[in-house]
Amino acid sequence: MTQQIPSTEPELTGVRNFRDVGGLPTVDGRRVRHGVLFRSGHLAHATDEDSAFLASLGLHTIFDFRNAADQKLEGPDVELPGVRNLNLPLTDPADGAEFWKMVRDGDLDQLRALLDGGKAADRMINSYRAIVKQRTAEHSRVLHALAEDSVPALMHCAAGKDRAGLSIAVTLLAVGVEREAVVADYLESNAKHRRYKVHRSSTSASAYSPEVMELLSPLFDARAEYLTAAFETIEETWGDVDTYLEQGLSVTPRTRERLRERLLD
Repeated sequence: MTQQIPSTEPELTGVRNFRDVGGLPTVDGRRVRHGVLFRSGHLAHATDEDSAFLASLGLHTIFDFRNAADQKLEGPDVELPGVRNLNLPLTDPADGAEFWKMVRDGDLDQLRALLDGGKAADRMINSYRAIVKQRTAEHSRVLHALAEDSVPALMHCAAGKDRAGLSIAVTLLAVGVEREAVVADYLESNAKHRRYKVHRSSTSASAYSPEVMELLSPLFDARAEYLTAAFETIEETWGDVDTYLEQGLSVTPRTRERLRERLLD
């Protein structure tokens, strides 16, 4: 009789893009254990019912990759009893502040100038490349924390797509998850019920017109080309994933083995 694994993807009211990454296959035939590594959007708007569910997961650590500007906009995470909240900003709050203000407030002509002709997708690709190259200390800290004692863990940013998506991807690569499976999990953020709700300041109908939404869509999509750019940056900078982990993130083979012990079946 096949063991039934309880669902860990409920219909959370105030938390977007929550899921367990358990079940993903590794290159050597193992799988990520269920109930040890979760991902989501921010927890600032979690309802009492959401919080009760999250508390039931037995989390050790919540990794929050938002910066101070994100937290000011959305609010702090809810506090869960006995759970450590670790804030590791993966982007500078000053970087792109004017850009995101324009996304929220700009009119159609401004958005065209800012985002049209592939500029929005290019911005996302450049952001992924920059995080991989510039935030090695933060990703190192995440992997060492997981290897030491921080599971079960939940990783999130604002939408749970980009900064959390990259951190989950780095973690999965470290334990040997198949590259195709890493990308497939990342693309799950495109499901309608997971997507981040676009915030626009204007209340007029034109603020959410089809053209505006089309211009904004590259910013709120999970696209394989974004994650592929991150992988390419690893290979261009360090040569391969093993060297990236050992030299870029100071993760030794022994630490990787401890990660595998904690995260894999």
